[in-house]
Amino acid sequence: MSTETFVGIDVSKASLDVGVLPLGELAQLPNDAKGINRVVSRMKKLKPALVVLEATGGLEVPVAAALARAGLPVTVVNPRQVRDFARAIGRLAKTDKIDAHVLALFGERVRPEVRPLPDETTQAFDALLKRRTQLVAMLTREKNRLHIAAKGEVRAGIARHVKWLEREIDEVEKNLRESVRSSPVWKAKDDLLRSVPGVGRVLSHTLLAGLPELGRLSRKQIASLVGVAPHAADSGTIRGKRVVWGGRRHIRQALYMSTLCATRFNTTIRAFYRRLLGAGKPPKVALTACMRKLLIALNAMLRDEKPWSPDAAQFA
Repeated sequence: MSTETFVGIDVSKASLDVGVLPLGELAQLPNDAKGINRVVSRMKKLKPALVVLEATGGLEVPVAAALARAGLPVTVVNPRQVRDFARAIGRLAKTDKIDAHVLALFGERVRPEVRPLPDETTQAFDALLKRRTQLVAMLTREKNRLHIAAKGEVRAGIARHVKWLEREIDEVEKNLRESVRSSPVWKAKDDLLRSVPGVGRVLSHTLLAGLPELGRLSRKQIASLVGVAPHAADSGTIRGKRVVWGGRRHIRQALYMSTLCATRFNTTIRAFYRRLLGAGKPPKVALTACMRKLLIALNAMLRDEKPWSPDAAQFA
């Protein structure tokens, strides 16, 4: 039996539920500055081998950052992995206290890797990117409503909101550009990424904020991390279809849109796409393969610090 201590913290808007193994402790604290300070103080005394939190749309960031600043080993994991783990060990019930205990048990059994949290500048940049995504989604919905709105005050109000959203998007994009220009490292990476035909400002900024591993991993690792690597589905003599799943959804969404553009304007990607279609591959399968090809190229470019080249060696 392990004598190491593992801690799971289930974060909600109002509270922090803390589970400790093997001590069996369970505690609930308010999710505010005082509650976070109390958690950090307790963890300093316990000196756990690992503190595990779920990604909860940003609610986990303050407590995870506080723990990391205190020098404690903390990791933020994918909620789906934890739920799959809970089902595998027969924990079907779900409450905040149960979740805290399951997170601690997940840390003990799975030992997820401790990864450094993004610095404050990267977090602020990522927040701007997320805000842009929110504003674009709202703008799309309002423009759709404008098409069907009858003339009158309602239509005029929608039109005013559309203009306001467009101004807000312009302001956010201006701040994103200024953030990139103010960082020599980001500026150099942005120049490399945007040297690729089909890669624009949105994908470049998304990769800078959301995929810091780009250029540091192998081609297979980076494809799996983003969720564009095919996974086997074989059993006995049955050979199932290879499928892609998991990974970082927001990275994959931005990569998808850029790949669509690249299949038209990037000669290398376009030729690869057409070759796959000519071989009988469905368009969606061919496009996913192009996404993987483009991602591997971007990974190699940052690794080697070389701009885009249509040379096939770029994809090594």
